[in-house]
Amino acid sequence: MKILMVLTSHEELGITGEKTGFWLEALASPYYVFKDTGAEITLASPKGGQPPLDPKSVEKDFQTTATERFTADNEAQAALANTVKLKDISPNDFDALFYPGGQGLLWDLSEDGNSIAIIETMYAQGKPVAAVCHAPGVFRHARLPDGSPLVKGKSVTGSSNSHESLVGLADTVPFLVEDELKKLGGDYSFVTDWRPYFVCDGNLITGQNPASSEAVAKALLAQL
Repeated sequence: MKILMVLTSHEELGITGEKTGFWLEALASPYYVFKDTGAEITLASPKGGQPPLDPKSVEKDFQTTATERFTADNEAQAALANTVKLKDISPNDFDALFYPGGQGLLWDLSEDGNSIAIIETMYAQGKPVAAVCHAPGVFRHARLPDGSPLVKGKSVTGSSNSHESLVGLADTVPFLVEDELKKLGGDYSFVTDWRPYFVCDGNLITGQNPASSEAVAKALLAQL
């Protein structure tokens, strides 16, 4: 069982002068759900190498057993420091696809041609395709063979507008995930911010926030 996890390479939070990247819990929790069941995990990113970590995600309030385990795991840290370039990835080599959240991907992965091609190919092959928190934004330009948006008519969730307003970034990010999914024709739903919530529609699995990442990973494994 081979699972591809794709991370952002973008670290600038708009023009704020602050840093962004991937969210640690959204990577660590599913990483161990997969790892502890014997899955072979490949980490990839647009630029390859060490992807940027959102500095806020390592603050004390956001630490979990999984994040602490990941930080202390030399094997995991080595894999993170050496992510494979997306252009070198063949979707045919993997059984499932997972996108951890983090605002950085709204700038790069949502527009990345290699990422879009991997999503479209693996989804068309019937393989589980999952994304958590901001990561459903990577479906922005993904299309079905007939040219229609991949999320059109499908039950989806992702980072809510209220969440972006709550953290003060609604006017900073290049687009709002909730608005984009709705614009594309997705049947968007969400629950109170910070509570775990995910939805499955066929082989498309989406989670609202980092707290949902473990449940999304388990749902992906259930499909496999």
